[in-house]
Amino acid sequence: MSEPRKLEVLRAIVEDYVHSREPVGSKALVERHHLGVSSATIRNDMAALEDEGLITAPHTSAGRIPTDKGYRLFVDRISAVKPLSPAERRAIQALLEGSQDLDDVLDRTVRLLAQLTNQVAVVQYPLLSRARVRHIEFVLLAPRKVLTVLIADTGKVEQRVVDVGQEIADDALAELRTAFLAGLSGTPLSLMPQLLPAVVAGAAPARRGAAHALAHGLEALATSSREERMVMAGTANLARSNVDFPLSIGPVLEALEEQVVMLRLLSEMAEDPRGVTVSIGRENPYDGLAEASVVATAYGPDATAKVGVLGPTRMDYPTTMAAVRAVARYLSRILGP
Repeated sequence: MSEPRKLEVLRAIVEDYVHSREPVGSKALVERHHLGVSSATIRNDMAALEDEGLITAPHTSAGRIPTDKGYRLFVDRISAVKPLSPAERRAIQALLEGSQDLDDVLDRTVRLLAQLTNQVAVVQYPLLSRARVRHIEFVLLAPRKVLTVLIADTGKVEQRVVDVGQEIADDALAELRTAFLAGLSGTPLSLMPQLLPAVVAGAAPARRGAAHALAHGLEALATSSREERMVMAGTANLARSNVDFPLSIGPVLEALEEQVVMLRLLSEMAEDPRGVTVSIGRENPYDGLAEASVVATAYGPDATAKVGVLGPTRMDYPTTMAAVRAVARYLSRILGP
């Protein structure tokens, strides 16, 4: 069996099985794919693929389905991720560029990606501790109550109400805002605790107490944002794929609910030269995802957070990889400097 024909037969089996959910037989391959050889030759090729562990026969079926190893070879042979159609690109652009608020952007992202792929879409929040200060705002709510707003260059907005311990006028609050911006604008949020004391020390003695309270509020906003979290959509798509999880769909749902599992998996997925990484079946370190695949890529100014989809191993990998990469690129463009 020649290597090119082996790959062609495997490709045909993967594509037919992904489309039909039915085991694929040699007769169907000959009829649909015009491989230029007889059914007997295809049967021999399929036997060789089975010997190599690339396909297998479920139960007593005469047809074959791909194994994790078969999917891996198929995915590795995708030389380049195909571009989306102009209509798909326009739809992504129109939806994602409709908002500059990070929460809204990420929510739109997962809903769009779930719709494009018919899988579960997940996206990690970029860590604010890796971001920089874009803006700080103080809003006087009451004589002693100030709404403290911290805006990062990722677009994330954090806010809390701070009791400054004394009555403060609007003009005094504006001066403090100017001082904090001068001392912190453009600096990494992770360095804020080290820089805040100098800003407080530079405040006028009469306002130093208020400055200290505001600094404490800003530090709390920065440190509270270091917890990793994600947002997802399309869980209902798994229900339609229940046939693809013959053992149980429960562990997959548990992995999604236990966000730490997905966050760890996304963080540990290595980068692929094609820009999209695929983890198939038992390649996933979490046993509950042994019947699932994850397709993900990094996004954002520092490319530390990931966006991707989770679904059954019987997945349309080329289309899914293209959708994930395209959405990540638009997301990076929106959140970029």
